[in-house]
Amino acid sequence: MVRIILMKDVDNLGQTGDVVTVKPGYARNYLLPQGAALEATAANLRRFEEERDHLVDRSTRVLDKASALAGDIESKSLSFTVKAGEDGRLFGSVTASDIAAGLAEQGVEIDRHLIQLGEPIKQLGTYEVTVRLAANIQPAVKVSVVPEA
Repeated sequence: MVRIILMKDVDNLGQTGDVVTVKPGYARNYLLPQGAALEATAANLRRFEEERDHLVDRSTRVLDKASALAGDIESKSLSFTVKAGEDGRLFGSVTASDIAAGLAEQGVEIDRHLIQLGEPIKQLGTYEVTVRLAANIQPAVKVSVVPEA
C-alpha cells in the first residue's frame, strides 16, 4: 500500500488534502499521472501545505459553478420523438450523447460522460436521468421518449 496526498477531490476516496492509503497500481497508473495525487513524502507534504489555500479556493469555485449548473439542469426537460414498435420498444435508442445534445440545444453545455445512464433508453416513457457534476452534486433531468406520429 502507498500513502498519497489528494490534490483533487476523488470519488469514493477523499477530498483535496486528505492523506490516504491506496494500492500501488492505482496510484502509479491513475492518480499520479492525472495530477490528482502526490506521494506522501515529507517534501510533498510541505509543498502541499504551501499550496493548500490555492487548492481549496479552486475546489470551492468548482463546487459553486457545479451548483449553479445543477439549477439550470434541473429546470430543463427533454423530449425525444423516435420510431417505435407497437410494443413500445424503440427501433434505435436514446443515449447519453443524445441527452447531452438536447441539453446543449437548451443552452446547457455538459460532457456526455457526466450523464449517468446505465444503459441506453430503449422503451417509450419518462425517465429521470442523473448528471454527475461533482461528488455530492447530482441533478436530474426529465427525459420523455414519445413515439413518432
